[in-house]
Amino acid sequence: MSDVTNTRHGGTVHRRWSPVELTARSTAAFRAWRERRHGHAPPAHDTGGAPPPSAAAGGVLWRMRTTVKDEPGALAALCTALAGLRVDILSLQTHPLGEETVDEFLLRAPEGTDLVAAVSRAGGADTWTERADAHDLVDAPTRILGLATRTVQDAAELPLALRRLLGRCTIRSWPATSPGGRRALETVPEEGLLEDTVIRLRAPEGGVITAERPYLPFTPTEFARARALVELDARLGPRIPRGRDVLTLPEGGALSVRRADTGDLAAARAMHERCSAETLRMRYHGPVGDADRYLNHLLSPRFGRTLAAQTASGRIVGLGHLLWDGDETEVALVVEDAWQRRGVGTELLTRLVAMAAEAGCSDVYAVTQASNTGMVAAMRGLGLPLDYRIEEGTLVITARLDAVADRRVTGEREHGERIGRP
Repeated sequence: MSDVTNTRHGGTVHRRWSPVELTARSTAAFRAWRERRHGHAPPAHDTGGAPPPSAAAGGVLWRMRTTVKDEPGALAALCTALAGLRVDILSLQTHPLGEETVDEFLLRAPEGTDLVAAVSRAGGADTWTERADAHDLVDAPTRILGLATRTVQDAAELPLALRRLLGRCTIRSWPATSPGGRRALETVPEEGLLEDTVIRLRAPEGGVITAERPYLPFTPTEFARARALVELDARLGPRIPRGRDVLTLPEGGALSVRRADTGDLAAARAMHERCSAETLRMRYHGPVGDADRYLNHLLSPRFGRTLAAQTASGRIVGLGHLLWDGDETEVALVVEDAWQRRGVGTELLTRLVAMAAEAGCSDVYAVTQASNTGMVAAMRGLGLPLDYRIEEGTLVITARLDAVADRRVTGEREHGERIGRP
């Protein structure tokens, strides 16, 4: 397996990636492309420009966090300064830090308001702002209970719930050991670790979950909330929704589509044995003999969601993966040769993209080869805006999901109108 260059933090580091770390995406060209595309710079203090769709008629929605001295009148001075600019304070949370307090606001401000300058004059420091949307209007307790409910229903929701709980950050899950049996990371204490801009928590299955936000330190309150959510997940144990859909094929016959997990490991390996070397090479971008080593990771609900296409006899003939890749989402497919070009991959991909949109993902990407016409056709068949990048034979196709959300809203509105008709 080849070395991969990581340039995320300025220096150049060469390391050998294990199959788990690769997550079935092992080309150096793609990794280099991602590092150039996605840095960890703080969001800009953009207080101008056209308002986003979240802007209300009375102004633009903002999330703002600032640090003030923990003394009488400090918060009042801040609120007075905002009121002088006709800024509406919609919600406020405080995070005590000894001699200081971190105040987190949800604001509606007139277009062009310089929030950072106003707060600085009123005694605020280390001020951070980002555009908000209508989802942020839900009060914190209600939002946290909603995230807990989603986690109860599906173990794959935990990384997404943590990211929504903590705001703009990168969530990663690390296994306790590599496929070779070596310990992958240092053990995290049972109570977890808060290290300024990084939270480390012990995952329920023995690995490590990290949350990283380089531009904004986490507060003890945020750490306690994240730890409580992970503890809830650990108490509930492994779980996935057990429903299934019937997939009728164009030429006749039917398959069922359902969620899969590590309990399907043997059936997934059996499918690999029925696949040609070319099919496995197209899917895993590496030595065919290594394909089975990816499965335990790919089937784990901790790292994403997997759909299986299954015959009436219980034989798995196709797998589709939706993988949480930090702050991004990858889709991947493998269909055994005898079932290819029958619409199985397209149906799996369509369902995965709908799941990603429902989870609030802004886009999904697929990593393949330019010669993989089947995957290219399946992505094009989504009818979504696509971006293509080719680097050293690796093709990365990114689908933007805003159109999926628009379709869902339109469908719900039309359905409501039909119900309301006499």
